Amino acid sequence: MEFRPCIDIHNGKVKQIVGGSLRDAGDAAAENYVSDRNADEYARLFKTDGLTGGHVILLNSASSPYYEADLAQARAALSAYPGGLQIGGGIRDTNAAAFLEMGASHVIVTSFVFSGGRMNEDNLQKMKTAVGRDHLVLDLSCRRREDGYYICTDRWQHFTDVRLTTELMEELAGSCDELLVHGIGVEGSRAGIDRELVRLLASSPLPVTYAGGVGGMEDLALLKELGRGRVNVTVGSALDLYGGSLSYREVVEFCR
Repeated sequence: MEFRPCIDIHNGKVKQIVGGSLRDAGDAAAENYVSDRNADEYARLFKTDGLTGGHVILLNSASSPYYEADLAQARAALSAYPGGLQIGGGIRDTNAAAFLEMGASHVIVTSFVFSGGRMNEDNLQKMKTAVGRDHLVLDLSCRRREDGYYICTDRWQHFTDVRLTTELMEELAGSCDELLVHGIGVEGSRAGIDRELVRLLASSPLPVTYAGGVGGMEDLALLKELGRGRVNVTVGSALDLYGGSLSYREVVEFCR
């Protein structure tokens, strides 16, 4: 189990928000923490500690007046740690290569591939053509419904009809390098991981990073157990880097 750090950017600031609270209208979100440090400072820390596979997420839509400020933060982070960070948020075939040129190791895609409430095979092929399988991460962040977990798009505002299953992950294994999955129902809560979701992710044939609900070291130990050591982890709001009480240094050492 590897620790995969995160840098979430909203309204031009590094933030931690409450999962599922993001709204395009008014660029609103319920905030857990707003940092006075820029994204490149975090990137340099992660580089110094040799952490790879972390992700930078642009939380505003491309039509937002804040998008350019988000982009400036992201560009600075990728420049500070070239090849060490992935990036997501509004990625599509026409802009993906530009982010790799900025220094991202991978681009992270949800809405472009899972569009119109379903998986768009044509758009998935376009992404593979644009950046290659080895530079593509699919974000399968999901919410729970009665019969399972369903992938959500457009900054988690809309359900798709695509259910997250072992079979789906196996189907996608030939099209991307990794998976990123936020448990949206517990994201930003610091109230414990989504145990059933972690058990499901342990069946992924690809490297997979889980995010959502980690509040303490006991959650990391449980995630390692339920994920059979195969599920990597992101910790956001709980970290002392982002206003929480969980020691960043302790998390890094535990996962090593």
